Amino acid sequence: MGEIVRFVSKSELEKARLIREARAIYDSIFPPAVPERAPRDGEERLKN
Repeated sequence: MGEIVRFVSKSELEKARLIREARAIYDSIFPPAVPERAPRDGEERLKN
């Protein structure tokens, strides 16, 4: 079967690049939250 090739305009590529760059800056300022892990045997869960 033939493949479908999608045309992506320069403006769309630039928009995606700017979004990636902005997200990287945001993540450097506000690091993503680390999910809480379940306590292991013998450990108590710490309360914040």
